[in-house]
Amino acid sequence: MIKITEENEGMKAIFEGRLDTPTAVKAQQEITPLLENADKTIILDCTNLQYISSSGLRLFLTIRKETSAKGGKVIIENINEEIRKVFMMTGFFNLFEIRNA
Repeated sequence: MIKITEENEGMKAIFEGRLDTPTAVKAQQEITPLLENADKTIILDCTNLQYISSSGLRLFLTIRKETSAKGGKVIIENINEEIRKVFMMTGFFNLFEIRNA
């Protein structure tokens, strides 16, 4: 599940649960507001995200690609240790600005 809110500097998407193939397909439609505001800063809050699959990673890449094209930026916040390992293994750790509060 994704909850999208407007922030001072741009948009924030709060991810919850699992971002696997079935949820990533649904999420692809839900991220439209993020893609429409890709010229701003987009924060992906993963505090309550427990799992991410390759489909979820692809979703994050879609957002990154759009923000790169439009001059915005993506910040990923609060990934857990399991997701951190996935990011390290796939090279995603170097593609995104990652902050942990």
